[in-house]
Amino acid sequence: MKTQVLPVNDASVALAAELLQKGELVALPTETVYGIAADARNGAAVEKIFQAKGRPQDNPLIVHICGMQMLDGIVSEVPARARKLAAAFWPGPLTMVMPKGSEVSPITCAGLDTVGVRMPSHPVVQAVIRQSGVAFAAPSANLSGKPSPTNAADTLADMDGRLPLILDGGESAVGVESTVLSVVGEKPMLLRPGYITKEQLESVLGEEVIVSPAILEKLKDGEIARSPGMKYKHYAPKAQVTILRGSLDAYTAYIRAHAEPGVWALCFDGEGKTLPVPYIEYGKNHDGATQAHHLFSALRELDKQGARIVYARCPEQDGVSMAVYNRLIRAAAFRVEDV
Repeated sequence: MKTQVLPVNDASVALAAELLQKGELVALPTETVYGIAADARNGAAVEKIFQAKGRPQDNPLIVHICGMQMLDGIVSEVPARARKLAAAFWPGPLTMVMPKGSEVSPITCAGLDTVGVRMPSHPVVQAVIRQSGVAFAAPSANLSGKPSPTNAADTLADMDGRLPLILDGGESAVGVESTVLSVVGEKPMLLRPGYITKEQLESVLGEEVIVSPAILEKLKDGEIARSPGMKYKHYAPKAQVTILRGSLDAYTAYIRAHAEPGVWALCFDGEGKTLPVPYIEYGKNHDGATQAHHLFSALRELDKQGARIVYARCPEQDGVSMAVYNRLIRAAAFRVEDV
């Protein structure tokens, strides 16, 4: 299969819409990362996503819509919490897990009785959904386990020959996948952190949001992934990543003691010049939004540079930084050392 990469215009949006209607895959930009879209109601189409990514079938997908009326058939009910959050955060990078509707393919939901839905704010996604009439399932447009792509070039690097079309809409603004919140239980539960924070969700809901233990720890053996991004190793470059938790001085001292060919540092802006190894900076210290924007492209750059071992500065664990830590700890396969 030849993969076309086309700039976004009326003709390429029309082609994307036509491909989706025919049960084909399209990769396209969202405000979070680039995604691979297929008609969420068409099991054969969704199956192609799992094949293109090499993604395990027990990992559910998120359905993307462009208006509240599209929830009909996608979900069986819209809980009051969901309406409140939709009014505050949709369109935007928030996925809500609700009771599954009759029209969604079980393949989309990995056989669960719930479905994650979001209304993206990116104008390209909205245009494709409107023109196609298709509510589409879409995970990030990377090979399973690798860092998510935030531009068309990185999408092509993983997906060349695996799908017919990539729409090039420039760099994704946020840089990490959407926040995922379950609104089906007694208490709202954060399943995956993102740009919309626990604190913001609590402010709108007026109640506590429980944090799933799987955000900062490994899923237990046999535990079901209720959301994308809960798997053990994810977002990972080829290099072995270890997160070092401690001050900049302690981090620098540790790297001095472990410097050798193939060792790289993943650090915050302005810190690299004092280090004895090559480095990539991934955003400002204490600024989760800039770290989120740069993290995945930094991990991909480490691969391009042939890094073998990477020592990463540890982000904080609240606000948007919780999303960064959640992605980085999976990239590191949960290797964290206190220094």
